[in-house]
Amino acid sequence: MKVSIITPTYNSERFIEDTIKSVINQTYKDWELIIIDDNSTDTTIEIVSRFSNRNSNIRLIKNKKNSGAAFSRNKGIKEAKGDFIAFLDADDLWKPEKLEKQISFMQINNCKVCYSSYELMNEEGELLNKQISALQTLSYKKLLKSNYVGNLTGIYNAKSLGKITSINLRKRQDWLIWLEAIKKSGKPAMGIKESLAIYRVRESSVSSNKWNLLKYNYWVYKKGLGFSSRKSIYCLIIFLFEHFFVKSKQKISL
Repeated sequence: MKVSIITPTYNSERFIEDTIKSVINQTYKDWELIIIDDNSTDTTIEIVSRFSNRNSNIRLIKNKKNSGAAFSRNKGIKEAKGDFIAFLDADDLWKPEKLEKQISFMQINNCKVCYSSYELMNEEGELLNKQISALQTLSYKKLLKSNYVGNLTGIYNAKSLGKITSINLRKRQDWLIWLEAIKKSGKPAMGIKESLAIYRVRESSVSSNKWNLLKYNYWVYKKGLGFSSRKSIYCLIIFLFEHFFVKSKQKISL
């Protein structure tokens, strides 16, 4: 069962090599890595090309102009040939047994949408001894309150659910993908408690400041899900409560 791994990248020369190596080092070997470069101006393309020229299961797609992560991710999804679709951003890492354990779990449990716990590291790659723990099950209703899926850990069964893309929002479009995946599957996503990936916390990232994400969360409800302005604001209030008083408990010290 082939896994298509979607990796959008833009000016990621500091991290992309380690990200690619974490895929190459997977104990599960039936995969393709689709890297979509969003018109980088550094040496990202040269680094990726070195790997794609040596590995037939690594593909580089180049955007003609900078179009954002959602556009790039959707482009990769459309090009995917795998039975499963997974995501890995260009500065994050997978542990070696990530795919093997997750695909096995999904097959044993007849699970169509799956994610796992993951650890945090800083920009220099040093572990912060913090883990974001996955919920055992995640319903559509619960996910609507806040995004509980670490995108670097999520996998969905494209053979069963089809290829799921999102509208072209600048941020938080991955949340829409997981909402749609759970909705299509007709049952909750399943979480693996074991940490299978490592997320890089970056100072310059918008996601490093949760308050800055409020407007993007609003557009998820308003544009992504088509809610009215009133319902979108209501959902945003629910999100704030969920994020600060409920979801925060998922972060634990190791």
